[in-house]
Amino acid sequence: MCWALMWGTSTWASAAAAEPVDTGQGTTWAVHAERLIDVRDGSVQRDVVVAVRDGRIHALYAAGKVPADLAVRELGAVTLLPGLIDAHTHLTGDPKIGTWETLGRSEANDAITGVANALATVRAGFTTVRELGAYNHSSSALRDAIDRGEVPGPRIRSAGIWIGMRGGHCDTNLLAPQYAHYDAGIADGPWAVRAMVREMAKYGADLVKFCASGGVTTVGNEPGTQQYTTEEMDALVDEAHRLGMKVAAHAHGAEAIKTAIRAGVDSVEHASLIDEEGLRLAKQRGTWLVMDVYNGDYIEEVGSKEGWLAEILRKNRETTDVQREGFRRAVRLGVPLAFGTDAGIYPHGDNAIQFDYMVRFGMTPIQAIRSATLDAARLLGVDAETGSIEVGKAADLVAVAGDPLQDIALLRHPRFVVARGRIVRDELRTPSLPSPYVAPAQ
Repeated sequence: MCWALMWGTSTWASAAAAEPVDTGQGTTWAVHAERLIDVRDGSVQRDVVVAVRDGRIHALYAAGKVPADLAVRELGAVTLLPGLIDAHTHLTGDPKIGTWETLGRSEANDAITGVANALATVRAGFTTVRELGAYNHSSSALRDAIDRGEVPGPRIRSAGIWIGMRGGHCDTNLLAPQYAHYDAGIADGPWAVRAMVREMAKYGADLVKFCASGGVTTVGNEPGTQQYTTEEMDALVDEAHRLGMKVAAHAHGAEAIKTAIRAGVDSVEHASLIDEEGLRLAKQRGTWLVMDVYNGDYIEEVGSKEGWLAEILRKNRETTDVQREGFRRAVRLGVPLAFGTDAGIYPHGDNAIQFDYMVRFGMTPIQAIRSATLDAARLLGVDAETGSIEVGKAADLVAVAGDPLQDIALLRHPRFVVARGRIVRDELRTPSLPSPYVAPAQ
């Protein structure tokens, strides 16, 4: 049974105002919006009707040229955008769970957490995400459950388990030696790294994520320190690309960033300490930077109140401002930038807060929107499927009151969201679509 029917009248779904609506196969329905943003050229189209059939955009009409037999839902004075994309999430992660508490959580706990976070994410207007690492392939299992219609959530491109060196950022470093434990993605040496990439492919990962440097939110390593060697990175990227998988490199430090770019990674995550040579290299190679420029404020505010480890807070302070300056320089230089938040470090569903920061640190509103639509779709390799409102693409749509090109903060409050043709959020209170456009009663 699909989730649109199974959860349509449940107490929990009603309390969350979720109530996903499955519009049914073979039916055509439409929405009319005052404005529609064409993310390809940044233009704003007026009075556009978007027709949806079988989960895809069937046609685009000027308001006065709609077929007489087409049921059109009036959305009113809203702006319609493509479904948003977050290129760096951890849906099975929860910032409310403290550093030490993670040691007591099972992979089943993570999977259940992921279901709730997937719903929060898609209702926030993010209809596609790139999942960059989870325990025991839980995000891949979540992806499959969403694709089968068992639970609501965004389209997921999953990296399976993060790959990294023993004792590095991608390992578990909180336990004493007598309780020795290593994360499932730990591999040392070029051939072991190749084998681990093959393991990710075996268990259904869409791409590979590895740790090229130390990190902020783990202990015993520094963000500026390169972890994998040149030989290991070269082997990892070569193997992943040979298998048709893209590669994302977690890299804060300048040398780790440049080594990863030279190895041929498709994206660099965080890029906090990137230098001028790294920026030029990324532009020259067409390597995407995914810079989570909001995270630092969240960690400083919440981590300080909730007793996060002093080492984490120190490293966060050492990387936050310099990362934002690097982002500003990347925008000026024209380096490819895709929207990614590292949600899971901060609450899922709050992803759009980062738009404010991207504009504050150098982007125009349309650049920020494009980074989370067409540009992110290109990075993920799903631009033929989503990322813009075009005939033939999936019906991934977000409506916000007002004009986000004038006030980017409006993206924090979507009023109407469609994911692959299913209405997952509807707060506009305009007349509902007639039957069969609503889920039948149970």
